[in-house]
Amino acid sequence: MRTQVAIIGAGPSGLLLGQLLHKAGIDNVILERQSGEYVLGRIRAGVLEQVTTDLLQEVDVGERMLKEGLPHGGFDMLFDGERHRIDLEALTGGKRVTVYGQTEVTRDLMEARERIGRTTVYEAANVQVHDFDTTKPRVTYEKNGQMHTIECDFIAGCDGFHGVCRASVPRGAIREYEKVYPFGWLGLLADTPPVHHELIYVRSDRGFALCSQRSHTRSRYYLQVPLTDKVEAWSDDAFWNELRLRLDPEAAASLVTGPSLEKSIAPLRSFVTEPLRFGRLFLAGDAGHIVPPTGAKGLNLAATDVKYLSTAITEFYQERSEAGIDGYSERCLKRIWRAERFSWWFTGIMHNFPEDGPIVAKLQQAELDYLIHSEHGRRTIAENYVGLPLNFGER
Repeated sequence: MRTQVAIIGAGPSGLLLGQLLHKAGIDNVILERQSGEYVLGRIRAGVLEQVTTDLLQEVDVGERMLKEGLPHGGFDMLFDGERHRIDLEALTGGKRVTVYGQTEVTRDLMEARERIGRTTVYEAANVQVHDFDTTKPRVTYEKNGQMHTIECDFIAGCDGFHGVCRASVPRGAIREYEKVYPFGWLGLLADTPPVHHELIYVRSDRGFALCSQRSHTRSRYYLQVPLTDKVEAWSDDAFWNELRLRLDPEAAASLVTGPSLEKSIAPLRSFVTEPLRFGRLFLAGDAGHIVPPTGAKGLNLAATDVKYLSTAITEFYQERSEAGIDGYSERCLKRIWRAERFSWWFTGIMHNFPEDGPIVAKLQQAELDYLIHSEHGRRTIAENYVGLPLNFGER
């Protein structure tokens, strides 16, 4: 098989890249080691910045998001037993975010790809990338017991943190920065009405909590738990009881509980790879960086990556210029590090770090008190949360 761009990974970043390239008239093939059903079964976050909603509309995949997504003009921060609203729209000149589950984004992109007839190979085993340091890279994979080869001009590694693309780069050509946090998030999804119409970020003496949602009738909640905890040890009742203890009295009284649809524990880490380009191989999304979910940046960073990459590849074919692909890594990393900083900082002030002693808790409370009672402090949170405005044509 011959294509212009081989995309490894059929998550939202790979699928969005495929749509962007298709719109530019660039042939592409997507390989995914899991089944389509498995990909759709992965539960992820769903707070979309304006840049992401704009990109979905750009590739004609935003209709259901606009109809079913929940625009949010702010969110609450709960600490010392009181809630304080961060008014995103007032503090950022009208910007807001949209709550729309990553699973739904993936579903919309899958259906769009099926409509345009581009090739996606699911359950592709033993995927390997070859010769990406030349002008004639190749990808091999196994399907139904047979080996296949794809010849291409570029390889896009959208295959996540544990994917083959980053692992295939020579260790001497790559540098990795990582911080692993000493706790995880226990998440529960339930068909219950959200406790509040906007998100609530909670810092309590018992640990962090987040009250989120997927729709007016489906809720997503998280609890900070030790890394040693096992999800099997948490019954639904135990989860709901612990969540109530971390909420303010009003929210605790209005919390509607129900059986979980999904329950899992996710570790938290900050991770960045430098660079993101290796000859004709490019890393995008979780293949190149991970952020703690506190700042709601993961999917939004991935969307920015693939927009930069699609623009660079389009420029290569239409203008015979390599300026875009040469600058891809630097452009992405500038935004990535800003988002990493915010997610690290926001995680640091909202979670309990028992090993640091009681002085850290007092310092966190003092910082939150300053931020909430300072317009500049609230604006700092709001501007980082909605994301910096981007001009994809700039160098």
